[in-house]
Amino acid sequence: MQKINRVYISGLGAIGSLYTSMIHDKKSAEIYVIADQERINRYKHYGVVINGRKYDFNYITPDAAAEPADLILIAVKQNNLDESISAIKKFVGKDTIILSLLNGITSEEIIGKAYGMDKILHSFVVGTDAVRQGTDASFKNSGRIVFGSARGSLDEEKVKQVKEFFERSGIDYTIPEDIIREQWWKFMMNVGINQVSAILRAPYGAFHNIKEAQELVKMASMEVLAIAEIKGIQLTTGDIAKHLEIFKTLTPEGKTSMLQDVEAGRKTEVEIFAGAVIEMGEELGIPTPVNEMLFRMIRTIEQMY
Repeated sequence: MQKINRVYISGLGAIGSLYTSMIHDKKSAEIYVIADQERINRYKHYGVVINGRKYDFNYITPDAAAEPADLILIAVKQNNLDESISAIKKFVGKDTIILSLLNGITSEEIIGKAYGMDKILHSFVVGTDAVRQGTDASFKNSGRIVFGSARGSLDEEKVKQVKEFFERSGIDYTIPEDIIREQWWKFMMNVGINQVSAILRAPYGAFHNIKEAQELVKMASMEVLAIAEIKGIQLTTGDIAKHLEIFKTLTPEGKTSMLQDVEAGRKTEVEIFAGAVIEMGEELGIPTPVNEMLFRMIRTIEQMY
């Protein structure tokens, strides 16, 4: 089995910083952060600090001459995905594996159109409380990467390669039997917690024991559940309860990515959460009044920055 020894990462936000630092600390691979020169200069000037430690990562511009990657991790926000797809172009070789750590349920298909679905393993991150402020990031729970193949045995070798690399890097992971179902599970969680937390300006602690906050998460999630049922995705109300239990394991001061975006005055990912639920609901004839309200509220917040 070919080992993963050369890794490129696009996106040095909360999630990107977390996994780049873990790989760097374990020295499990040569790791390079892809960024334009202006951003690289900023990283070098201010430094990248993760859990109080300053890191000097290896940086590389998208037009640099370099060997193809064994593995590329994409850890940007959805609105930066097209830019990231262009940025990784010179580093994608015939045997490169690409993992998208984005939220939502559409990024793999978008990346696959550019480089082929044979290079893609579906994936997402769950259980982390990573927070970024400027070039500083912190986390208490690194969470885990859930990944797998949507093409069954065709990608068995790739799954083994990534599994071996994650173990070598100290990265917790899960390989589910049905990765598409698990992505929908995470999507349903994000539709609930990310959006509600952003509007309430509420950290994870608010969802530990405040009944009304938990009920808002359930209300938004139930609309995803109705859509999933029509699409043949096996989600249940028990999955929503599982979400609430996960929130209780996260540090009370931790914040969702969307809350971090709102507090920093950044564009949120509301289009791939409430926006996607509304669009699918219209296609299937399923009412989505809760997500329609959340969408309008978050878009209003964005325009008030």
